[in-house]
Amino acid sequence: MSTTGILIAAVAKILFVLLVVVGAFAPALVWAERRQSAMMQDRVGPHRAGIPLPKGVVAMLDGLRAPLRAGAYLSWFGMFLAVALLAILLLFREEPVLFGLEAKVYYIAIPVLGLLGLVSMAGYKAHTKIVEGGGTITLLGLLHPLADALKMIWKEDFMPPKADKFLFSIAPIITLIPAIASFAVIPFADVLYLDYWDAHIPFSTDPATLESAVVPLQIASLNVGILFIFAVAGTGIIGAAVGGYASDNKYSLMGGIRAASQMVSYEVALGLTIVPCFMLYNTLRLEEMAAYQSENFWGIVYPPLWIPFILYLTCAIAETKRIPFDAPEGESELVGGYLTEYSGMKFGMFFTGEFVEVVVLSALATVLFFGGWDIPFLTHGGFDLPFDWEIAIPGTNWVLEDQIPMAHWGVLAIQVGGFLAKIVVFVWFQLMVRWSLPRFRYDQIMALCWKGVLPLALINILIMALWILGLS
Repeated sequence: MSTTGILIAAVAKILFVLLVVVGAFAPALVWAERRQSAMMQDRVGPHRAGIPLPKGVVAMLDGLRAPLRAGAYLSWFGMFLAVALLAILLLFREEPVLFGLEAKVYYIAIPVLGLLGLVSMAGYKAHTKIVEGGGTITLLGLLHPLADALKMIWKEDFMPPKADKFLFSIAPIITLIPAIASFAVIPFADVLYLDYWDAHIPFSTDPATLESAVVPLQIASLNVGILFIFAVAGTGIIGAAVGGYASDNKYSLMGGIRAASQMVSYEVALGLTIVPCFMLYNTLRLEEMAAYQSENFWGIVYPPLWIPFILYLTCAIAETKRIPFDAPEGESELVGGYLTEYSGMKFGMFFTGEFVEVVVLSALATVLFFGGWDIPFLTHGGFDLPFDWEIAIPGTNWVLEDQIPMAHWGVLAIQVGGFLAKIVVFVWFQLMVRWSLPRFRYDQIMALCWKGVLPLALINILIMALWILGLS
């Protein structure tokens, strides 16, 4: 592969990561946080704030309700009629034709009409909600992240008169950039064989034997792998500490000290919780960890990784300084902690950095414990379902088989989609934890780390060693 091709591929992967992590996940998390907090506090937020529409538009939407509802019922009636006609065709006709239409047409019409009915009914429900809600449109509160971004961009960039201007300004950058850079070594799909991107790779073919330019679907394939994430993400600790110190505010200083001590403590524990993963997969490369799980079982299936998974989630939530581990910015004690004096885009960078950390740690959990990009039964050639079987569809020449061939790009697209879906599940879980548990005291947070998580992590390293020795 030429240097130009490598450069283009690298830029494309960087843009993809920025688009997904910063452009999609971060705004979605802002929306979820704002929506949930507004619902819990019973105040106007993304779930109730609406944009008033002109009366003419509301009248038009009101007039469309009846046709949409009728269209939904007609579509469903057509679906059931197609089912009945298909049954008649299969049971009583020798030729697979009824009213001049082959059985294939009925098989296609049934799901299409059902889906059309669902879409029409969804449109009817949406129109009804707008009309009966006084002619306002909320869009599920999806405009709030945009409003927050605009507000942060144009808001006054306040700086305390006696603050250290350089340190005060650079602290948000130190927090955000390492969080984004951590994604560089996380694989979001298997390798791309460039010469076969639109072709089907046979199931029996070993991809390693293909003569093709190979593009790893991760920004950087480093031999240190996961250690790079700890090295880079560890610098984010400095951002919180420096921000608190440079603000010339005692609340900020206390928040910075809390953040630094908490993040250093849980960074140590976090590293020890995943040592059993290194031992099991026998590698530090994240792409090789995902490949190992693709060829064997997901990490969570192995009993010695059950406790590390729980400990990892605990440390991950503490690392992001989110409830119940948000003592560094506890408003009941420290106003806003190390964020107290920040406003505008400086506060926005701290805010975004926290959400990016959530996504990175969720992606890391996916790779370490849940197979990364691996989807059950999905191979380089497509889906290869268990056992050997085939089912003939009555009235057609269609045959369902245990092997479903797919183009190479389709396989990779499903892998990327599966990887992102797993991240969404972990992010959702962290949101549920945030809104379910009260804040721990600072001494409880530190005691949990040094007296609970750390000893358990060390013991589990011994357990994994004994497991490996027993298997060998």
